[in-house]
Amino acid sequence: MTNFADKGLLPAGFSDVLAPDAQFGASVLNRLLACFSGNGYDRVEPPLIEFEEGLLTGIGAGLAEQTFRLMDPESQRMMAVRADITPQVARIAQARLAKAPRPLRLSYAGQVLRVRGSQLRPERQFMQVGAELIGAAGPAADAEVIAMAAGALIELGVAELSCDLGLPALVPAVSGDAEPSLRAKLRQALDRKDAAAVASLGGELGEALTETLAAMLSAAGPAAETLDALGGLGLEGDAEDGRKLLADVVDRVRAARPDLKLTIDPVENRGFEYHTGVTFTFFAKGVRGELGNGGRYAANGDDANGGEPATGFTLFMDTVLRALPAPEPAPRVFLPAATPAEEAAKLRAEGWIAVAGLEEGADAETEAKRLACSHLLEGGKIKKIGKKKKG
Repeated sequence: MTNFADKGLLPAGFSDVLAPDAQFGASVLNRLLACFSGNGYDRVEPPLIEFEEGLLTGIGAGLAEQTFRLMDPESQRMMAVRADITPQVARIAQARLAKAPRPLRLSYAGQVLRVRGSQLRPERQFMQVGAELIGAAGPAADAEVIAMAAGALIELGVAELSCDLGLPALVPAVSGDAEPSLRAKLRQALDRKDAAAVASLGGELGEALTETLAAMLSAAGPAAETLDALGGLGLEGDAEDGRKLLADVVDRVRAARPDLKLTIDPVENRGFEYHTGVTFTFFAKGVRGELGNGGRYAANGDDANGGEPATGFTLFMDTVLRALPAPEPAPRVFLPAATPAEEAAKLRAEGWIAVAGLEEGADAETEAKRLACSHLLEGGKIKKIGKKKKG
């Protein structure tokens, strides 16, 4: 016999969202999408589940281990539940909007599901909201999406927002044609921010290269200082081009959002494995985890195989909501059962949450307090309900 005693128990990483949090989340989501729409980003809605081969190719390949799979009983083909929406937007751009004029500006919002949570993000189901700028290369496009995302977060009320910029291609450009095993050890050391481990590779990398990489590792910090430090390293070729690109994007973002704190980590790569250009991550002081991230990538392929230039970002709604001040409770007025419908409609049009009584003859004030109403409609007038004094 099945035991239903623990029906309220949910799997790790999943939770119910109750009032007033659910309503607050919906209102914040709508404000973000309205901001994106105002900048010309048209909303698209891809499905929650797609065929596995479509969802886990291209930029979606790196999410294979985080993706739930199931058999489609109708087609007998394997399907996958999306773990990220960006690959779906890239597919839409290629398959459904191939003939639409470029650049495409698309926005989206939806739930994603992942096999495992992480230490910073234990949630396995959460809401993503974001935007993609597809078909435009160059620093102007990078700066547009960074400034738009930052502006939306600041306008919501996120305090002490910062944006950490990176360029995953910078380390490979500096290290050159190192052996794959050596590149892997270097990448691990840099990801761990382990200066001693980088120094220990000096015999394989060479003294000059090791010193440059160590200097890049220690250069992370405020954007102006990091750019100055990188400028003093004598970078050449693709590495110097990358430094100039970062400087250009910083200048453009500063011009658009002088209120945004900018930092640069020149060796950061974690979470940006498929990105090909400038990347960015948003943080808020005192808030666990990142509010969102994004960057440049090649949609529908890679740069060498005709991939379309693209850049975009994803915001994580659970973290965004943690960064916002708690909402003020909306005023609720209790309407006795005999209240005319037109009176109720008028109050709701004025912004009241009007809760209708269902039983005539019930004590209106008692019912109002029981239903958490702050006001009561009495004799055609709204009356504030006072709390009883103790004692």
